[in-house]
Amino acid sequence: MLLSRYPTLFQINTRVRLTELSHKLGRSSTLDDIPDSDLDYLVEMGFEWVWLLSVWQTGKAGQQVSRSNPTWRREFEETLPDLREDDISGSGFAITGYSVSEAMGGDGALARLRQRMRKHGLKLMLDFVPNHTGLDHPWVEDHPEYYISGTELDLTRTPQNYTWARRSKGDLLLAHGRDPYFPGWPDTLQLNYANPLLQEAMIAELVKIAGQCDGVRCDMAMLVLSDIFEQTWGLAVRRSFWPEAIQRVRSQYPDFCFMAEVYWDLEWTLQQQGFDYTYDKRLYDRLRSGYARPVRDHLLAGLDYQDKMARFLENHDEPRAAAIFSTEAHKAAAIITFLSPGLRFFHQGQFEGKKKRISPHLCRGPDEPLDQELKTFYERLLSVLGNPVFRSGQWQLLGCIPAWEGNWTWECFIAFSWQGPDGDRVLAAVNYAPNQSQCYIRLPFTDLGDSNWLFSDLLREAQYDRDGNDLQSRGLYLDEPPWNTAVFTIDKLL
Repeated sequence: MLLSRYPTLFQINTRVRLTELSHKLGRSSTLDDIPDSDLDYLVEMGFEWVWLLSVWQTGKAGQQVSRSNPTWRREFEETLPDLREDDISGSGFAITGYSVSEAMGGDGALARLRQRMRKHGLKLMLDFVPNHTGLDHPWVEDHPEYYISGTELDLTRTPQNYTWARRSKGDLLLAHGRDPYFPGWPDTLQLNYANPLLQEAMIAELVKIAGQCDGVRCDMAMLVLSDIFEQTWGLAVRRSFWPEAIQRVRSQYPDFCFMAEVYWDLEWTLQQQGFDYTYDKRLYDRLRSGYARPVRDHLLAGLDYQDKMARFLENHDEPRAAAIFSTEAHKAAAIITFLSPGLRFFHQGQFEGKKKRISPHLCRGPDEPLDQELKTFYERLLSVLGNPVFRSGQWQLLGCIPAWEGNWTWECFIAFSWQGPDGDRVLAAVNYAPNQSQCYIRLPFTDLGDSNWLFSDLLREAQYDRDGNDLQSRGLYLDEPPWNTAVFTIDKLL
C-alpha cells in the first residue's frame, strides 16, 4: 500500500484488547481472535498504521517484580480498584525474547494477523527495546558480557541501580536498565553498547523483527546514542548503533519504518541517523501548558524537521488527554496536533474520552463511561483528516495581527493553511486560550481580490461569505470564544 505523506497510526494495547475478547468469548484469546471488524473499523476511520503494544515474550522474574513493587502496585490499584494478581502481567518492555508471547498464539498467530491486516491495507508496527532486556533473558546465562556489570561498591552507593542476576554458571552483579535522570527499572538489565558483539546481536534482533512487521517503535531510542550512553555509564562507544542498524535492516527491507521515542531535544539527531519519525513530546508539553505562543513558536520549525514528527495527545506513557484537558481545550489541542504535518498518532481509548492511563504492566483496563461528545468530535476530525489535502498537501503556518490597536488577544491564535495539488485550500484556526480573542489572519493566497469567497467550516454546519479585496488587504477577521476551533475550506463564489 502506498502511504500518504502524513500517515495516521493507531496504538492498541494488545494485552488489554485480548483480555476484553477473552471475557467476551469465555476462553483465553489469542491474536487469531482479533476480529476482522476491528480491522474494518480502523480502515473506516482512515488509519494506515496499527501499533500493537507488548506482543513479545516476557518473563516470570519481571512479572514478580511488577507484582511486588509497592510504588507500582499503588498505581495499579488506582487504575483498577478491584485489582487481581492475574491483572499484572509484568512490563511489556521487560522483554525476554523477540518471539510473540505464547499466550497470544506465538509467531504464527502474528503472521496470520499481519496477513489479514495487509488485506485491509493496514501496516503493522511493533516494539523494539534497545536499551535493556528482562531479568531472565537467555543472554543472562549465555552472554553476560552483553550487559553492564557492577561492583560491590556500585551496589553500596546506588543499590537501586544494580541487582544480583541468578545464573547456573554463577551469579553476577549487573546494572538495571535506566534513564540517567531516574533510578533503574528494577525489572530490567542494562545492555552494554560499548561491546561491539552486543551491537551485532541487537542488529540481528532488529532484522528478525523486521521480517514480522512493517515498522518498529523504538523505546527510549536516545539512550543508546553514543554520547548519551557514555555520559550515563562512563564507557566509550566506538560505533554509533542506529545508522548501522537502520542501514542493515533496510538492506533487506527497504521500506521498513523506524519511529523513535525520544526526549531531551534529540529529535533532529535521531532523524539525521535514519529515523522516519520521532516523538514530538515538545509540542505535547507546550499544548499542556495552555499558552498559544510557545506552541506557535514550535510550529515555526522547518518542514524537513516537522514532517518527521510523530504527533500525539496521549499514549501508554502519558496521562489520558481527557484527564488533563477540559473538553474544549482537548478539542483545540487535537486540531493543532493532528492537522499539523507529521505522523498523526492516536491511542486506544482516546476517542471515547477515557481518563485512566493503563500501565504497560497491566493486562486489564477499567470500565469507564463513554464521553459521547469527544467520540463525536474525533469521528468528525478523522473524517476531516480523510481529505487528501491533509495527507499529501502543503502546510504553512500563518501570521496573525491585532484586530485593533492595543488588543493583545491576537497572540492567542494559532492558524495554518493547507493547499492541495488540485487547488484545494483549507484554513485551520484555533483560539488557544480561556478567553474571547480577536485577530486578523494573513492569508497566503494571492488571487483573492475582486471575488467573493465561501468559507465552509468542516467541523460544523456553518458557512461565511467574505469579500476577496478585504481578505487580500487586511486578512480574515476572527472573533472567537475560548478554545474555539474552525477548519474552513475556501472556495470561490461564481
